[in-house]
Amino acid sequence: MPATLDEFKGQLIRPDDPEYDAARVVWNGMADKRPALIARCSGVDDVVAAIRFAREQDLLVAVRGGGHSVAGFSTCDGGVVVDLSHMRRLTVDPERGNARAEGGAHLSQLDHHAQSFGLACPVGVVGHTGVAGLTLGGGMGRLQRKFGFTIDNLLSVDLVTADGRLLHVSNEENPYLFFGVRGAGANFGVATSLDFRLHPQGTTIVQGWVAVPLERSREVGGLVREFLASAPDDVFVNISFGLATDPPFPSNLAGMPVMLVGATHSGAPEHAVRDLMPLRSGMEWSADTFGPKLFLAVQGMNDEAMSWGHRFYMKSGFINELSDDVVEACAAHAADGPVGGECSVSLWAMGGAISRVPDDATAFTGRQAGWWASAEAMWDDSALDSPHIAWARSAMGALEPFTTVGQYVNDAVESDVGSVRTIYGNDKYDRLVALKRRYDPDNVFRMNQNIRP
Repeated sequence: MPATLDEFKGQLIRPDDPEYDAARVVWNGMADKRPALIARCSGVDDVVAAIRFAREQDLLVAVRGGGHSVAGFSTCDGGVVVDLSHMRRLTVDPERGNARAEGGAHLSQLDHHAQSFGLACPVGVVGHTGVAGLTLGGGMGRLQRKFGFTIDNLLSVDLVTADGRLLHVSNEENPYLFFGVRGAGANFGVATSLDFRLHPQGTTIVQGWVAVPLERSREVGGLVREFLASAPDDVFVNISFGLATDPPFPSNLAGMPVMLVGATHSGAPEHAVRDLMPLRSGMEWSADTFGPKLFLAVQGMNDEAMSWGHRFYMKSGFINELSDDVVEACAAHAADGPVGGECSVSLWAMGGAISRVPDDATAFTGRQAGWWASAEAMWDDSALDSPHIAWARSAMGALEPFTTVGQYVNDAVESDVGSVRTIYGNDKYDRLVALKRRYDPDNVFRMNQNIRP
């Protein structure tokens, strides 16, 4: 293996480079790291060269696709960042209904390219998130009840492994590794390209939300439970508990702790009124924001609020049902967030297509749960780190008695063995350890929710 990068065709950025400070920035403002080298790759050969160089020099390796890692795993101190941000090519084959994305592509690219042919892949809810990082951890979003997680639509991955090999990984080639890639993929290599199955998806959908006073949360929780028991897969429901701080909240709720109930109907708009009626007719919709909207507009609606540079921390888990006790535990933390930031407890409905994939088909664990729950805090002043982190831990701690096996990998900020075992459960963790020993026995790829070999 070469000890230099003389044949590297991309851009090498070192601490004395004028671009260094801009190049080392990642999405989460808490991840303020200073790598020894940022290897901005132009193609697969550069990725191979960067990994081999890092191993030869015994340097820590971090992989940056979209740079959106919640835990800040997209960068490191003193090591090499394998930066794929210039590898963003994305193509759609409408005849086959497939898309191919390079490792640095963003979700917004996949959404826009697919929609130009009336197609979609289920992905996340923030457009500037990287396709590869989201996918390798699972990929939750608004279309998950209709089409499953992103990994359920992943056809294959081209993966550069720790020894510099380029492997094509799918159900047909390296199928055991394909199991691990779908939910624990960051542990096994650098995804330089990914192929996805696309689905017909109309350009117009129906989406909106309503805010209700917190004292009605138990009543509304019961209504949501009843509604989801018979709701079609076209309907995705999300709930949030927090303070009503921004328009279009009605004046009588401004500044008050509220429960938000949102829904996205991604089927035919003419069916939305019928399908959503059981939910909408059960509440007084004082701030009714429902209506037909462009699918792409809905997919991009969180992009500004989740812009780069804020400090962010979260905890999450899966719960079986939206019981009265769960609702009350969420409501109890809606008003006690620290000043200087934004704090909320959120729940996303699961079921539908998610639950029809066998649990042992992928490394992802938790797909049989009824809800994903999270406590999220965002702020800007580093002096406020401690109270916001403490709030998120406390809020999720109140929900822990209701959680079931598994955790969404892309939310996990702790990477000790015990925490990672909790993500996958003991049986899958042991299976993943065997894969890790085969493909990365030296744990080169450890800037992740790490499987120790």
